[in-house]
Amino acid sequence: MWPGIISGYMDLLGFTERDLIVSLHEGNTPLYQASNLEKALGLKTRIYLKFEGLNPTGSFKDRGMTVAVSRAIREGTKGIICASTGNTAASAAAYAAKAGIPAFIVIPNDQIALGKLAQALAYGGEVLAVDGSFDYALELVRSLVVEDDRLALVNSVNPDRLLGQRTGAFEIVDVLGEAPDVLSIPVGNAGNISAYWDGFKQYKAAGIIEKLPALWGFQAEGAAPLVTGKAVMDPRTRATAIRIGRPASGEKALQATRESNGFVAAVSEEEIMTAWNELARLEGIFVEPASAASWAGVRKTLTSSRDIDSVVCILTGNGLKDQQYVLEQGLHQNVVTPEELEESIDSYLRRW
Repeated sequence: MWPGIISGYMDLLGFTERDLIVSLHEGNTPLYQASNLEKALGLKTRIYLKFEGLNPTGSFKDRGMTVAVSRAIREGTKGIICASTGNTAASAAAYAAKAGIPAFIVIPNDQIALGKLAQALAYGGEVLAVDGSFDYALELVRSLVVEDDRLALVNSVNPDRLLGQRTGAFEIVDVLGEAPDVLSIPVGNAGNISAYWDGFKQYKAAGIIEKLPALWGFQAEGAAPLVTGKAVMDPRTRATAIRIGRPASGEKALQATRESNGFVAAVSEEEIMTAWNELARLEGIFVEPASAASWAGVRKTLTSSRDIDSVVCILTGNGLKDQQYVLEQGLHQNVVTPEELEESIDSYLRRW
């Protein structure tokens, strides 16, 4: 049985058998080859999908949270706190429940998908809503941690969070036997892209791989500060997980893309929705909107790309976290609401 990322990569993460580990057996998520997407677009490039939505709370955040909470417990922390657009809230509350400590979660009012809010509440998180953006909420919790040393901040500004998120890169190499030519990833608060870069570099330093991938980061057009070069004070996108106008790890992300000969670019709402629909209809993978940004960017970029043999798209969260997105689309792009039959089911099927 897979034991979780700390036990699975103990030496690489700096833990020992003596350490208390708070785990929900996160990690070991599947890496699918997207053969239907390749055929549909006539691509010679091999496309792989790393589905992080199959982590315990349904997003990649669990990789970092197990490390952050385990370290916090070792240091005698009495509780954890975070700001969140949803996924961090769910993950923090779940791992705090496992550890037997409280989780205080500050969210921007009316800017969190209901599925994620329901998770945080179900796990027993103390959820506090504030008027303002995620960026304001993060500033608030950072100041609270300075004033109260009983609390550990578990946002991605915590280096333990980023350390745990490296393991996604380890797993990709463990499956493929090498690094892909390109790693594509959604960019919100911007910690995850640099964490993957550090993971690949750590494997290279250990002699496990010889080459490093180019990193392609994709932001939503309405929340693309790393693309425009300036903060977005009122970020707007239906992809709530990346609706962040002042990413805390922005400089780390830009440095990682520069070092890897990659880039950060923006994708439109329409491109995100098209990609989201294709992932579900062609590959059977239901993701939250932000997750589709990685495929949306690759889909657009590869049409005029260089010679690229393999791409891994990180799909950061499960679609069950944001089901309202499906219903809001109505008839657009073949996403339909249930049809009320005015005939028998067998008559309906005979027409098919």
